[in-house]
Amino acid sequence: MKLNELRPAEGATKNRKRIGRGKGSGNGKTAGAGEKGQKSRRGYSSQRGFEGGQMPLHRRLPKRGFTNIHAIQLQELGLDFISTHFAEGETVCLEAMKDKNLLDPKMGGIVVLKRGELTHKITVVADRVTKGAREAILAVGGTIQEPPCSKQAAK
Repeated sequence: MKLNELRPAEGATKNRKRIGRGKGSGNGKTAGAGEKGQKSRRGYSSQRGFEGGQMPLHRRLPKRGFTNIHAIQLQELGLDFISTHFAEGETVCLEAMKDKNLLDPKMGGIVVLKRGELTHKITVVADRVTKGAREAILAVGGTIQEPPCSKQAAK
């Protein structure tokens, strides 16, 4: 086999459809758009969700729910993230996260998840700690505290 003998696999390539290039092409004259009507005119593109004047599905179905503007978004932290960004004996809290530029400004609290492994002892001050994460933190000798003025803690 030589470089000049290399060819694409059978059926791997396909010739593009050249529309409106004469009768011999098989796609000449009306170029696959049929005769007359809105869909055959130049520049036509259908509206998304348009059903020919019938009430579209997205308007037939009822609206559901609402967005709670008072909801507090919590930053998710895995144990692996805590292990890499916090040394032994350090406290994981909102202030420490802000000092290290690890917190999304939109977030109003922290939730600790059991993702990865925790290798050293730390103190966690979080709004929520999952059951698995709680067990892992306590297993290495760490402590868990609730934030002093957490809205989540008040619930």
